Amino acid sequence: MSVEILDGSTVRSFVEDEGAFNSSVDGRFAALDADHDGLLTYAEMAGELMSLRVLEKHFGVDEAAAPADEIAALYRGLFARFDRDGSGKVDRDEFRAGMREVMLAVANGLGFLPVQMVVEEGSFLKVAVDRELSQLAKAA
Repeated sequence: MSVEILDGSTVRSFVEDEGAFNSSVDGRFAALDADHDGLLTYAEMAGELMSLRVLEKHFGVDEAAAPADEIAALYRGLFARFDRDGSGKVDRDEFRAGMREVMLAVANGLGFLPVQMVVEEGSFLKVAVDRELSQLAKAA
């Protein structure tokens, strides 16, 4: 983990750089695709969704206190947002589109004022910050 300064434009610029964004997303997709069939099942994505602690961080839901069936339904709903064709599996294009949607929502939430935040190594936010720093170093 590291403390970084970023704003919405840092994240938006990363998403708009198709090469950098797709490379990062494809790497995460490959890491999640346990059986290497080119598709993500709910089981393969569930751990990733839960590790994001979306419900706790963004909705104030204490997962330990909430009924397990409600938590499972919420995570299945998140998975369904990625599974755009309703096939029960998420392909690479669906994963890219879902991550693009998530990252643009983060960018909109951050707005235009810089904020200091703790980000995890290897996270999409860390990749976005590192990309921006690399571009600034090249320009200098």
